[in-house]
Amino acid sequence: MAVDDRPLRLAYLSYRSKPTVGGQGIYTRHLTKALVDLGHTIEVFSGQPYPVLDERIALTELPSLDIFNDQYPGRFPAYWEIKSMADILEIAQFSTGTFPEPLAFSYRAYRALKDRTADFDLVHDNQCLGYGILAIDRILPTLITLHHPITVDRRLEVAAAPNWRKRLSISRWYSFVKMQGRVAQRMPRIVVVSDNSIDDIHADMNVDRDRMRLVHVGVDPDLFRPLPGVERIPGRLITTASADVELKGLRFLLEAMAKIKTEQAVSLTVIGKAKKGGKAAELIDSLDLAGDIEFVSGVTDERIVELYAQSELAVVPSLYEGFSLPAVEAMATATPLVATSGGALPEVTGVDGETVLRCEPGDTGSLVDALRRGLSDPVLRARIGGAGRERVSRLYTWRQTAQNTVDQYREVLAMRQTETPGPRNLNTSTDPAGT
Repeated sequence: MAVDDRPLRLAYLSYRSKPTVGGQGIYTRHLTKALVDLGHTIEVFSGQPYPVLDERIALTELPSLDIFNDQYPGRFPAYWEIKSMADILEIAQFSTGTFPEPLAFSYRAYRALKDRTADFDLVHDNQCLGYGILAIDRILPTLITLHHPITVDRRLEVAAAPNWRKRLSISRWYSFVKMQGRVAQRMPRIVVVSDNSIDDIHADMNVDRDRMRLVHVGVDPDLFRPLPGVERIPGRLITTASADVELKGLRFLLEAMAKIKTEQAVSLTVIGKAKKGGKAAELIDSLDLAGDIEFVSGVTDERIVELYAQSELAVVPSLYEGFSLPAVEAMATATPLVATSGGALPEVTGVDGETVLRCEPGDTGSLVDALRRGLSDPVLRARIGGAGRERVSRLYTWRQTAQNTVDQYREVLAMRQTETPGPRNLNTSTDPAGT
């Protein structure tokens, strides 16, 4: 296909696409819709949990063994479930304590695409980075989105581990990160969502800067908008967090709430699932906060917008963010935002006291101060909320994300057309890893 302005036929890969909570699923849902709105054709290939997609987008299911499903996470598959080499690979990696989905999914995606090269102009991989992606790039031009290096998650979880056995277990679980780094180093173009992530990917994964391009993530400002008819509940906070993921910093928000609670009534809505018996649940009980916290999951975007409209402050207490969709969604609703300076958050949220109330990551006292500033000053809340919406509407929309992503698609196609024939084009090995 000549590189011009004709609509593209895209194969979009997402190894898991949780539709309501989780950046990969949200990115998949909204970016693919925005791309279709621009006139392109998309087929999504995904493992469980499957995405929620626009009705114009085809979904090809590439089912995993679903080892980490919500009902029985970490289950061991029965022998009759093993039906392919990818299944064997998945269960073998799981048996050694490694997260197996990215590698196994990349093999499934390669098998699904190897006989369909005439159906697509380009493949877009959403942070799988399994070895099979290298094989796909040999048969179809391929672009990768890398939101942030998972090395950061590993580093923070290892640091928080209570003993050497747990540290060893976490390191083994995250050993797939080495594979992702090797794949990223060999891909011709990687889309990254923030300048901060570009710096971290270069430092942690040794990926050349000239292979990476910045394309910000977006929000739908017509969906995530102020609801003037909904009254804000005094003292109500809202956050999006995986309950026991150290990276998201929920424990620091819970500790800050306990201190604020001694001064005034305060409550918290958590967009996410509570984990029975987990660290967050134990901390909630020990701080006597059970009656002040509500976990909400599996609800529509419209309901989430209502929850923002009921809240006086939105909080992103993360230790690190590669971008932060919850931050821009909160800002789009004109809900004043309290956010840490972790990772890309300063880059995304703007200036302290103008579009955000900033605090230090992992510092309960700093978070308490920021919450006090917001809860005590309605004029400040109104000003920051309005300025935050203006910033997001100007800089971060899914249409802008899609347009900038298409620019990268066309650059990849142009690179492939001018490429000197070599191993990528001539290698007919059936080994997806190409090793």
